[in-house]
Amino acid sequence: MQALEMVGLAAAAVAAGAINAVVGSGTLITFPTLLALGYPPVLANVSNTIGLVPGVLGAAYGYREELKGQGARLLRLGAAALVGGIVGAVLLLRLPSDTFSAAVPVLILIACVLVLIQPRLSKWLTERRKEKEREARDDGGVPVWLGVGCTAVYGGYFGAAQGVLLMALFGTWLRDDLQRLNAAKNVLAAIVNGVAAVLFIAVTDVAWAAAGVIAAGSVVGGLVGAKVGRRLPPQVLRGMIVVIGVTAAVAVAV
Repeated sequence: MQALEMVGLAAAAVAAGAINAVVGSGTLITFPTLLALGYPPVLANVSNTIGLVPGVLGAAYGYREELKGQGARLLRLGAAALVGGIVGAVLLLRLPSDTFSAAVPVLILIACVLVLIQPRLSKWLTERRKEKEREARDDGGVPVWLGVGCTAVYGGYFGAAQGVLLMALFGTWLRDDLQRLNAAKNVLAAIVNGVAAVLFIAVTDVAWAAAGVIAAGSVVGGLVGAKVGRRLPPQVLRGMIVVIGVTAAVAVAV
């Protein structure tokens, strides 16, 4: 990569790290950037997943206060995230690259729709909790475990907006503060990305220069996002994500 390309990718990585901490769809920033720099889709996805791991870990660390008292929940749901992440990563490696290239535009557009409807989804989840007070397990039981596992399969395969999916799942089944649920989301996303990254490093090619730039930028973004991300205008973030995501979907499809 040339110096200017590295700067652009680093800026995208900072934005992605911050967005992952708050919303959970940072892949829609860095993945299109890698495609624009000429990386093939599968190589871009692999390198992006590896690069974003430190940022997600940074976001989880930034939410460490909200993680207190969630150890048992995270152990149980973390197992589902681990298994699902492995399955998703194996699917990416075993299925033909043409399959991924064909699926990516659809996955990106679905992720963009999720980002767009997130405000209404969050409002509905909040109202649902207020209207329907009921006893529930701290970890949500089997439905949440299976939901986390399925989301992790998606996350290991591609991962854009997996955080949105996890928050929708948690908001439906778990009675807890949204910031604590967001903290749990960051840990589970770190597990999914982490196990997929380990598998990718072991068995496939990685664009290490790109992954390194994304890792450095996403750490900064993750820490900043966890600290001040809630103060950023959410409409601006969503608008940027959707524009970049739709552009990427069109570019891959063409």
